[in-house]
Amino acid sequence: MLTSAQCRAARALVDWSREMLSERSKVSHRSIVDFERGAREPRVLTKEALARALEAAGVEFIPENGGGAGVRLKKGGKID
Repeated sequence: MLTSAQCRAARALVDWSREMLSERSKVSHRSIVDFERGAREPRVLTKEALARALEAAGVEFIPENGGGAGVRLKKGGKID
């Protein structure tokens, strides 16, 4: 599941502001700010919406596998 650190890193990879992520994911800006700051944990559906928007922009989420969860751009991934 998406972590706050992955969300921040993914936005940086695609050069999106929180406002852009909010627009693309249909998640409120306040929810994104609170999540990324660690102020509150969003619902599963909210995290899924954030992840879908970022994946559509070419982000690939790397699950926890002993080395820590992470993000990267998909090979040939698009950035818009």
